Amino acid sequence: MLWIAAAWLLYPLTILDSTDITRAKEYLYRSASGITLMVIFFGKTLIDLIYPRVSSRPMALLNTLFLYVYAIVLAGGIIFIMTRIIILYGRSRRTGFVF
Repeated sequence: MLWIAAAWLLYPLTILDSTDITRAKEYLYRSASGITLMVIFFGKTLIDLIYPRVSSRPMALLNTLFLYVYAIVLAGGIIFIMTRIIILYGRSRRTGFVF
C-alpha cells in the first residue's frame, strides 16, 4: 500500500516534460513526500541487512541477495528522482519562475 502511495506522489516527476509548470509548487511537495517515503524504505532495508530480525540464525543467502538488489534499486530510484527535481528547478530558474 505504501508503494502505491509513493508511486502516486512521485508520478509528476516521471512525466516531467508534459507537466504544467504553474503547478510546480504542488509537484514539489508531492515529490518531497514521495522521496521521504523512499528514504524510509531504504533505511528499513539497510537495517534489515545490517541487523536481521532473527539474530540466532543467519539470514538465507537468497533473502540477503534480494535485499541487496532491492537496496541498490531504491538508491538508484532516489538518485533518479533527485536528478529530475534538479532538472525541474533548472528549467524553472531559466524561465524566471522560482518555487
